[in-house]
Amino acid sequence: MRILLIEDDVQIGTSLMRALKDADYAVDWVRDGTAGSTAIAAASYTVVLLDLGLPGMTGIELLRQARAAGNAVPVVILTARDDLETRVQGLDVGADDYVLKPFDVPELLARIRAVLRRKAGYAVSRLGNDTLNLNLDERTLTCSGTTAALSAREFALMLALLERPGTIFSREQLEDKLYGWGKEIESNALDVLIHSVRKKFGNSVIRNVRGLGWTVMLSAPSSDKSS
Repeated sequence: MRILLIEDDVQIGTSLMRALKDADYAVDWVRDGTAGSTAIAAASYTVVLLDLGLPGMTGIELLRQARAAGNAVPVVILTARDDLETRVQGLDVGADDYVLKPFDVPELLARIRAVLRRKAGYAVSRLGNDTLNLNLDERTLTCSGTTAALSAREFALMLALLERPGTIFSREQLEDKLYGWGKEIESNALDVLIHSVRKKFGNSVIRNVRGLGWTVMLSAPSSDKSS
């Protein structure tokens, strides 16, 4: 799961980067509104964590611009501003949640999971159906009665696929969702990751569309676990 952190306070940003990476998230951090706007437009993020008092462009301006451009990435505002007018403005402009500083990291992580549930249209921390589902809290995947824990990368892969079941994702699109800036990505890293998930749940849990990419279907996959 790839997160964009837009925060100009070095101490807060450093602490959040460490905490989010400890929770196995890939994180990109920018420190002003202009850089944040560029990053949102250029990359695919699961969630954006947005401070309001940014140099260059305020968080509200950034969010308004992103929504006007049709970008629907979930945005959680992180700010010390607790007045009613600012909270209402942030939500009306398009924020998905609003977290007041100071906050505890477990609460922020829970709010991120809640935002992802709402985006996917689920009331509980699961994506999928009875046959194939991803538990966002426990980071486990259940496929045709088999449940197993996922590594951080496996979880990010299945989250990307299950957020939009039936959508075919190219290699570039999936790598963009899984890896942050400055990460050295080996040419076969995605193939190894897909093989790892298939080894646990069967080849058809992730389906290859020749020449196009990969997808998941919310129908009963076969239980074949060969190669």
